[in-house]
Amino acid sequence: MGIFGNIMNKIFHHGDAAAASAPAAAAAPADSPAPVAEAPAAAPAQPVDVGAVLDAMASAKGGGGNYQSSIVDLLKLLDLDSSLSARKELADELNVHAGEAGTAEENIALHKAVMDKLAENGGVVPDSLRN
Repeated sequence: MGIFGNIMNKIFHHGDAAAASAPAAAAAPADSPAPVAEAPAAAPAQPVDVGAVLDAMASAKGGGGNYQSSIVDLLKLLDLDSSLSARKELADELNVHAGEAGTAEENIALHKAVMDKLAENGGVVPDSLRN
């Protein structure tokens, strides 16, 4: 799964981990290993309020930096790799080629592309996260 798929899973399935793991753990025998593979990113059955999910995540972490406009802070909020190489990979995934790698121009374009792609996949993204 690519970086954008990880972003979608973190946002669209926020809060699902505890609910999903409890029944699975109860059903599995004690001596069997837990599944390691992540489920592929899938569009949610119902629209997800991306702004509300990110606000809740930021509140739980006591901040969240400037995730509303910074791709680095957004990735950190989601506990994902925010390194230059990860952002280059994400830019390639989303076909974002604005400015040199790692520049403010590219990072701004990358944040906008992530928000647009979340909206295309069933996320309700407020205008404040798209500009």
